[in-house]
Amino acid sequence: MTPKILLVNPPIYDFTAYDFWLKPYGLLSIAGYLRGKADFVLFDYLDRCHPAMATQKELRSDKWGRGRFYCERISTPTYLKLIPRYYRRFGLPRSIFTDFLKREGPFDFAFIQTMMTYWYEGIREVIEDIRQSRPSTKIILGGNYITFCKSHAEKLGADFLSPGINLESLWKYIGIEPDTKQPTLWQAYNKLNVGVLKLSEGCPFSCTYCSVPNVYGKFKARPLERSLAELELLVNLGVQNIAFYDDALLFEAEKVLVPFLKEVIKRNIKMNFHTPNGLHARFINKELAELMIRAGFKTFYIGFESNSLKWQQKTGSKVFCDELTQAVEHLISAGAKPEDITAYQILGHPYIDAQQLEATMHFVNSLGIRGTLADFSPIPGTPDGEYCRKWVDLDEPLMHNKTAFPVIMLGFEESNRLKELQRKLNRNISVKPL
Repeated sequence: MTPKILLVNPPIYDFTAYDFWLKPYGLLSIAGYLRGKADFVLFDYLDRCHPAMATQKELRSDKWGRGRFYCERISTPTYLKLIPRYYRRFGLPRSIFTDFLKREGPFDFAFIQTMMTYWYEGIREVIEDIRQSRPSTKIILGGNYITFCKSHAEKLGADFLSPGINLESLWKYIGIEPDTKQPTLWQAYNKLNVGVLKLSEGCPFSCTYCSVPNVYGKFKARPLERSLAELELLVNLGVQNIAFYDDALLFEAEKVLVPFLKEVIKRNIKMNFHTPNGLHARFINKELAELMIRAGFKTFYIGFESNSLKWQQKTGSKVFCDELTQAVEHLISAGAKPEDITAYQILGHPYIDAQQLEATMHFVNSLGIRGTLADFSPIPGTPDGEYCRKWVDLDEPLMHNKTAFPVIMLGFEESNRLKELQRKLNRNISVKPL
């Protein structure tokens, strides 16, 4: 008998959340490997295309498919009481899921994706509802929370935890042999306006604040044909915006990204591509910038973090100032709009003095592009995260919260001042002649 598997992307409990091309790619990829060997139903709490959200005008997407989530204000957890911001639950109302369980069940298994470690309250909610409505369902958790906080996750009452990216124990537990050549199960959505692609896993760098090396290890390209099959699937489903979830999209571009983009152009695929995970500026040359623009890239997010040489060298030497400057020049010369180029900078990093954040913000602004402050989250197992144990209890995942930690490090007023300065600089972008 073919097993029935419930796929769940949980609600988010946090101070802030925004649909920045968020899709449960890992969850749907695993389901894709089991295509034809199990029956699937998906409940994505963060699906803004769900029929229940049709009347919510404030949730409409912008031209690139991003937008706000439905949310409700809730009480702040004890650990975060000192953070002077409203705490919310983001995602579809709980009652919609409980009705869904009654209507669509029973299920043999429930796969629940986890992302940020400090979002575990949403996972606990989902487990409670499945246990109440469908107690015989075997609940399986996978993703970042399980990988970094396995001991904590064991307390939530799931039947099986699948940390990391080695899935052999998962296949053995469910008793199904996967076909890893199969593309992601995007058909699980009734309506889809945004998709995700990954051409590679891992990253060649070892930045001290980043968790990627602990999860994916070193860089490894995926088979080109599999990536193209996923792209064609998304095209056939009518998707217009695709975000790359690669952590090193431009590394070894001649072997990975360039052949992919040449196929996109050859097949005359019209798509808007986006890079929310951050690009490595040193790999953006004139030829690659022109090819990316020609193939359909519309927004460019670049990891920069700091213009301080001391800080750059201390945290992994991922990018230097002249590399960002050259990358911006190449992108604008190729036709990218300055307002669609954004440089990430970390807010609340523990080495704040060496980082020279305010000077970094002005440097980014001088290039005529947008800057955005990415709140620092102290991730267990990373060098910079472990250093933060002197300020927070990392054994409690709520203390990894990216909104909370900058306030703990800098204070509420200083954190707000820097964010307001960034908004002001972005309002006054002036493009320098090339």
